[in-house]
Amino acid sequence: MVEVDVAIDREDFHLEARFAADAPIVALFGRSGSGKTTLVNAIAGLVRPRRGRIAVAGRVLFDASRQIDLAPEKRRVGYVFQEGLLFPHLSVRANLDYGERLLPAGERFVDRPRVIALLGLDALLARKPNTLSGGEKQRVAIGRALLASPHVLLMDEPLASLDAPRKAEILAYVELLRDELKLPIVYVSHALEEVTRLADHLVVMSEGHVVAAGPAVDVLGRKDLAPHLGRFEAGSVIEARVATHDEAYGLTTLAFDGGQLIVPNVDALPGEPVRARIRARDVSIALERPAGVSVQNILPATVDAIGDEFGAIVDVQLHIGSTVLTARVTRKAVAELRLARGRPVFAMVKAVSIDRRSVGFA
Repeated sequence: MVEVDVAIDREDFHLEARFAADAPIVALFGRSGSGKTTLVNAIAGLVRPRRGRIAVAGRVLFDASRQIDLAPEKRRVGYVFQEGLLFPHLSVRANLDYGERLLPAGERFVDRPRVIALLGLDALLARKPNTLSGGEKQRVAIGRALLASPHVLLMDEPLASLDAPRKAEILAYVELLRDELKLPIVYVSHALEEVTRLADHLVVMSEGHVVAAGPAVDVLGRKDLAPHLGRFEAGSVIEARVATHDEAYGLTTLAFDGGQLIVPNVDALPGEPVRARIRARDVSIALERPAGVSVQNILPATVDAIGDEFGAIVDVQLHIGSTVLTARVTRKAVAELRLARGRPVFAMVKAVSIDRRSVGFA
């Protein structure tokens, strides 16, 4: 459980934030300047709130009313920064040693060989940071933070400086840490695909305030948050399980409450839970099931609501079983199809629009 209720004043910036989340990965999402890093620094003890309380796993780190303000080194927090911030003059092994030495041997609970194996660091131990790729540096930084036996792992934009292949690599390691170590993670990002893939609980921030907080699937599907999530990226997140793989065509079928989705190959075993993010602009609507088309996903649906946006574009909310899917169409299409609440339709989603960046392990 991560509990935050603070007010922070910093020169010309004021932050008020309150949320509580009992989830493996809590993501702080928002544009640059929204207050994400200030808030995570407060959890780490690098910024002192004017008032409030911070607690992790039932342990109070800060409470202004009780005059509790643990020093950063006493908070049992692992911190992974954007650039990794490894000691350049030390080998990978020595960087890892530094993290481990932050605690007396009797208080360490993270197994060093296990962390090294999980992060694939064996072959890197003798190397210096300047010989490592960006992804390798971040893996070492994560390992160093974990070897301090933290009660929570803070990750502040850990993928910001990485290219797409390295981002995918680190995302997979974060998922592995979540599943193997059961360590709470507070993950800071302004990239929607990252929080869609990783977050169990999502906190959306804007101009120093929390504008929404809750289960990631619910928050990401809220139409009223489009100004904060990005209207271009607005859509739905579907919780599903891997059903089958079609090795001949490199496709995977995902089963969800309401139907099935065909997507490009997902590296997961049948039965494993995944999330699929479908952007509203990638969903089309038909009144009858089309034939002779290349679209792989044609799903029976019911119109639930039609947006009241002004202009040429309208968001139409559909129900497929108990699953909500949003389609972005023109106002002219709504009129020509005579769309109205309760009308049965077919939602069409191209398989290629649900790419690797849109599917993550739940």
